[in-house]
Amino acid sequence: MAATKANDVTKMMQEMMGSFPIDTKALQDAFKTSATLSEKMSKVALEAAEKSTEISSKWTKETLAKLAEVTSVKDEPADYGKAVTDFASSQAEMTSEALAAFAEVAKKVQMETVELMLAAGKDISEDATAAVKKATAEVTAAAKKATTVAK
Repeated sequence: MAATKANDVTKMMQEMMGSFPIDTKALQDAFKTSATLSEKMSKVALEAAEKSTEISSKWTKETLAKLAEVTSVKDEPADYGKAVTDFASSQAEMTSEALAAFAEVAKKVQMETVELMLAAGKDISEDATAAVKKATAEVTAAAKKATTVAK
């Protein structure tokens, strides 16, 4: 008799567990949301890297051009001192401009990242809420079915 009851309980548990649905669409939606966020974050990072490279390249080209002026032959010895002074002055100005440009890139990345994270948080929250509501309804139905089968 004990074996019969054990089999009944086993059968009931199998039926009950089989009644619990696994929502693969919710998993697919969550994966898609995550992949979309990753794609957008990658785009922000790549655009920032591209812009930073452009700033660095421009800065390097301008520095080399100014350095060429310093190394060119001068008519008077005093002209060498003036060339070095002019180079130092222009270098300070170019450095300031480049750092300001880098700061703008960083600021843009920060703003876009915050916007993406807020949007993703909203999407994830909506997906989770919908999945929980659906799962709750299905689990309630499965529990009712299991209770009915057990009687």
